[in-house]
Amino acid sequence: MKETFLLFHPHVFDEIHKLYGINLTIVVYSWFVMFCLIVLGAMATRRLSAIPSTVQNVCEVIVSGLDTFSTNTMGEKGKKFFPLIASIGLFIFVSNMVGLVPAFESPTASLSITVSLSLLVFITTHVVGIKEHGIKYLKQFMGPVWWLTPLMLPVEIISHLVRPLSLSMRLFGNIQGGHIVVGILLALVPFFVSPMLALKVFIAAVQAFVFMLLSMMYIAGAMEEHH
Repeated sequence: MKETFLLFHPHVFDEIHKLYGINLTIVVYSWFVMFCLIVLGAMATRRLSAIPSTVQNVCEVIVSGLDTFSTNTMGEKGKKFFPLIASIGLFIFVSNMVGLVPAFESPTASLSITVSLSLLVFITTHVVGIKEHGIKYLKQFMGPVWWLTPLMLPVEIISHLVRPLSLSMRLFGNIQGGHIVVGILLALVPFFVSPMLALKVFIAAVQAFVFMLLSMMYIAGAMEEHH
Protein backbone atom coordinates (compact mmCIF):
# COMPACT_ATOMS: atom_id res chain seq x y z
CA MET A 1 0.00 0.00 0.00
CA LYS A 2 0.96 3.62 -0.45
CA GLU A 3 1.43 4.19 3.30
CA THR A 4 4.29 1.67 3.48
CA PHE A 5 6.46 3.96 1.36
CA LEU A 6 5.85 7.08 3.41
CA LEU A 7 8.42 8.83 5.54
CA PHE A 8 7.50 9.79 9.13
CA HIS A 9 4.88 7.05 9.39
CA PRO A 10 5.63 5.06 12.57
CA HIS A 11 3.16 2.68 14.13
CA VAL A 12 2.00 5.29 16.64
CA PHE A 13 0.72 7.46 13.77
CA ASP A 14 -1.54 4.61 12.64
CA GLU A 15 -2.86 4.11 16.16
CA ILE A 16 -3.66 7.81 16.61
CA HIS A 17 -5.35 7.84 13.20
CA LYS A 18 -7.53 4.86 14.17
CA LEU A 19 -8.44 6.20 17.60
CA TYR A 20 -8.95 9.90 16.88
CA GLY A 21 -9.17 10.17 13.08
CA ILE A 22 -6.10 12.45 13.00
CA ASN A 23 -3.68 11.70 10.15
CA LEU A 24 -0.38 12.79 11.66
CA THR A 25 1.45 11.86 8.47
CA ILE A 26 -0.26 14.72 6.67
CA VAL A 27 0.42 17.05 9.60
CA VAL A 28 4.14 16.22 9.51
CA TYR A 29 4.35 16.77 5.76
CA SER A 30 2.54 20.09 6.17
CA TRP A 31 5.10 21.12 8.79
CA PHE A 32 7.85 20.02 6.43
CA VAL A 33 6.49 22.24 3.65
CA MET A 34 6.20 25.21 6.03
CA PHE A 35 9.73 24.57 7.28
CA CYS A 36 11.06 24.58 3.70
CA LEU A 37 9.32 27.89 2.95
CA ILE A 38 10.60 29.46 6.18
CA VAL A 39 14.17 28.35 5.46
CA LEU A 40 13.96 29.64 1.89
CA GLY A 41 12.64 33.00 3.10
CA ALA A 42 15.37 33.22 5.73
CA MET A 43 18.05 32.44 3.17
CA ALA A 44 16.70 35.08 0.78
CA THR A 45 16.42 37.86 3.38
CA ARG A 46 19.38 37.11 5.64
CA ARG A 47 21.83 39.18 3.58
CA LEU A 48 19.85 41.48 1.32
CA SER A 49 22.04 43.17 -1.26
CA ALA A 50 21.69 45.53 -4.21
CA ILE A 51 23.46 42.79 -6.15
CA PRO A 52 21.25 39.86 -5.19
CA SER A 53 22.44 36.32 -4.71
CA THR A 54 20.83 33.51 -6.67
CA VAL A 55 18.37 32.67 -3.88
CA GLN A 56 17.48 36.33 -3.32
CA ASN A 57 17.05 36.89 -7.05
CA VAL A 58 14.72 33.89 -7.43
CA CYS A 59 12.65 34.91 -4.40
CA GLU A 60 12.40 38.50 -5.62
CA VAL A 61 11.11 37.32 -8.99
CA ILE A 62 8.52 35.08 -7.33
CA VAL A 63 7.33 37.74 -4.86
CA SER A 64 7.27 40.45 -7.52
CA GLY A 65 5.26 38.25 -9.87
CA LEU A 66 2.76 37.34 -7.17
CA ASP A 67 2.46 40.99 -6.12
CA THR A 68 1.73 42.07 -9.70
CA PHE A 69 -0.76 39.24 -10.13
CA SER A 70 -2.51 40.18 -6.87
CA THR A 71 -2.66 43.89 -7.70
CA ASN A 72 -3.99 43.28 -11.22
CA THR A 73 -6.71 41.00 -9.86
CA MET A 74 -7.77 42.81 -6.67
CA GLY A 75 -6.67 46.39 -7.28
CA GLU A 76 -4.74 48.60 -4.90
CA LYS A 77 -7.13 47.83 -2.04
CA GLY A 78 -6.14 44.20 -2.29
CA LYS A 79 -2.49 44.83 -1.47
CA LYS A 80 -3.15 44.22 2.22
CA PHE A 81 -4.20 40.67 1.37
CA PHE A 82 -1.02 39.92 -0.57
CA PRO A 83 0.71 38.13 2.37
CA LEU A 84 -2.30 35.83 2.78
CA ILE A 85 -2.68 35.07 -0.94
CA ALA A 86 1.05 34.60 -1.52
CA SER A 87 1.38 32.33 1.52
CA ILE A 88 -1.53 30.16 0.40
CA GLY A 89 -0.24 29.97 -3.18
CA LEU A 90 3.34 29.07 -2.21
CA PHE A 91 2.16 26.53 0.36
CA ILE A 92 -0.10 24.83 -2.19
CA PHE A 93 2.53 24.79 -4.93
CA VAL A 94 5.29 23.37 -2.72
CA SER A 95 2.84 20.87 -1.21
CA ASN A 96 1.88 19.74 -4.69
CA MET A 97 5.53 19.39 -5.70
CA VAL A 98 6.46 17.40 -2.57
CA GLY A 99 4.41 14.50 -3.91
CA LEU A 100 6.87 14.12 -6.79
CA VAL A 101 9.65 13.18 -4.37
CA PRO A 102 9.92 9.43 -3.74
CA ALA A 103 8.66 8.41 -0.27
CA PHE A 104 6.87 11.72 0.21
CA GLU A 105 3.17 12.57 0.06
CA SER A 106 1.54 15.85 -0.93
CA PRO A 107 -0.34 17.47 1.97
CA THR A 108 -2.81 18.78 -0.62
CA ALA A 109 -3.72 15.18 -1.45
CA SER A 110 -5.63 15.20 1.84
CA LEU A 111 -9.08 16.72 2.21
CA SER A 112 -8.23 17.92 5.71
CA ILE A 113 -5.63 20.32 4.28
CA THR A 114 -7.62 21.51 1.27
CA VAL A 115 -10.76 22.04 3.36
CA SER A 116 -8.77 24.01 5.94
CA LEU A 117 -7.35 26.31 3.26
CA SER A 118 -10.78 26.74 1.68
CA LEU A 119 -12.41 27.59 5.03
CA LEU A 120 -9.68 30.15 5.67
CA VAL A 121 -10.55 31.89 2.38
CA PHE A 122 -14.30 31.54 3.05
CA ILE A 123 -14.11 33.10 6.52
CA THR A 124 -11.75 35.85 5.34
CA THR A 125 -14.11 36.72 2.49
CA HIS A 126 -17.12 37.35 4.72
CA VAL A 127 -15.15 39.02 7.51
CA VAL A 128 -13.78 41.45 4.91
CA GLY A 129 -17.25 42.03 3.48
CA ILE A 130 -18.75 42.85 6.87
CA LYS A 131 -15.77 45.01 7.81
CA GLU A 132 -16.01 46.99 4.55
CA HIS A 133 -19.78 47.45 4.34
CA GLY A 134 -21.13 46.68 7.79
CA ILE A 135 -24.60 45.16 8.01
CA LYS A 136 -25.30 46.30 4.43
CA TYR A 137 -23.09 43.42 3.27
CA LEU A 138 -25.96 41.04 4.03
CA LYS A 139 -28.20 42.78 1.49
CA GLN A 140 -26.45 40.92 -1.34
CA PHE A 141 -28.12 37.73 -0.09
CA MET A 142 -31.60 39.22 -0.38
CA GLY A 143 -31.80 40.04 -4.07
CA PRO A 144 -32.43 43.33 -5.86
CA VAL A 145 -35.98 43.82 -4.48
CA TRP A 146 -37.48 42.79 -1.15
CA TRP A 147 -40.16 40.51 -2.56
CA LEU A 148 -37.49 38.29 -4.16
CA THR A 149 -35.83 37.63 -0.79
CA PRO A 150 -37.58 34.25 -0.13
CA LEU A 151 -36.26 33.02 -3.49
CA MET A 152 -32.83 34.69 -3.55
CA LEU A 153 -31.79 34.07 0.07
CA PRO A 154 -31.46 30.26 -0.15
CA VAL A 155 -29.88 30.52 -3.62
CA GLU A 156 -27.25 33.01 -2.43
CA ILE A 157 -26.50 31.07 0.75
CA ILE A 158 -26.01 27.84 -1.20
CA SER A 159 -23.84 29.57 -3.81
CA HIS A 160 -21.53 30.91 -1.08
CA LEU A 161 -21.40 27.61 0.79
CA VAL A 162 -20.45 25.81 -2.42
CA ARG A 163 -17.31 27.97 -2.79
CA PRO A 164 -15.18 26.24 -0.13
CA LEU A 165 -16.52 22.88 -1.30
CA SER A 166 -15.45 23.51 -4.89
CA LEU A 167 -12.07 24.95 -3.87
CA SER A 168 -11.21 22.01 -1.63
CA MET A 169 -12.53 19.23 -3.88
CA ARG A 170 -10.90 20.64 -7.04
CA LEU A 171 -7.46 20.83 -5.43
CA PHE A 172 -7.78 17.48 -3.64
CA GLY A 173 -9.14 15.66 -6.70
CA ASN A 174 -6.46 16.87 -9.09
CA ILE A 175 -3.53 16.14 -6.77
CA GLN A 176 -4.80 12.81 -5.46
CA GLY A 177 -5.84 11.75 -8.96
CA GLY A 178 -2.40 12.62 -10.29
CA HIS A 179 -0.75 10.41 -7.67
CA ILE A 180 -2.98 7.49 -8.60
CA VAL A 181 -2.31 7.86 -12.33
CA VAL A 182 1.47 8.09 -11.86
CA GLY A 183 1.41 5.07 -9.53
CA ILE A 184 -0.49 2.98 -12.09
CA LEU A 185 1.79 4.03 -14.95
CA LEU A 186 4.87 3.33 -12.83
CA ALA A 187 3.64 -0.23 -12.34
CA LEU A 188 2.54 -0.82 -15.95
CA VAL A 189 4.84 1.26 -18.19
CA PRO A 190 7.77 2.70 -16.20
CA PHE A 191 9.33 4.35 -19.27
CA PHE A 192 6.23 6.58 -19.63
CA VAL A 193 6.58 8.11 -16.16
CA SER A 194 8.85 11.03 -17.16
CA PRO A 195 6.24 12.74 -19.39
CA MET A 196 3.65 12.21 -16.66
CA LEU A 197 5.91 13.80 -14.05
CA ALA A 198 6.31 16.84 -16.31
CA LEU A 199 2.52 16.98 -16.61
CA LYS A 200 2.21 16.76 -12.81
CA VAL A 201 4.55 19.73 -12.39
CA PHE A 202 2.29 21.68 -14.74
CA ILE A 203 -0.82 20.59 -12.83
CA ALA A 204 0.81 21.56 -9.52
CA ALA A 205 1.42 25.08 -10.80
CA VAL A 206 -2.02 25.41 -12.39
CA GLN A 207 -3.86 24.25 -9.27
CA ALA A 208 -1.96 26.72 -7.08
CA PHE A 209 -2.74 29.47 -9.60
CA VAL A 210 -6.45 28.60 -9.77
CA PHE A 211 -6.79 28.47 -5.98
CA MET A 212 -5.11 31.88 -5.62
CA LEU A 213 -7.16 33.40 -8.45
CA LEU A 214 -10.50 32.25 -7.06
CA SER A 215 -9.52 33.31 -3.55
CA MET A 216 -8.66 36.80 -4.77
CA MET A 217 -11.88 37.04 -6.76
CA TYR A 218 -13.97 36.07 -3.73
CA ILE A 219 -12.23 38.58 -1.44
CA ALA A 220 -12.30 41.33 -4.09
CA GLY A 221 -16.00 40.67 -4.63
CA ALA A 222 -16.65 41.09 -0.91
CA MET A 223 -14.90 44.49 -0.97
CA GLU A 224 -16.99 45.77 -3.89
CA GLU A 225 -20.15 47.80 -3.39
CA HIS A 226 -23.19 45.63 -4.12
CA HIS A 227 -26.21 47.17 -5.78
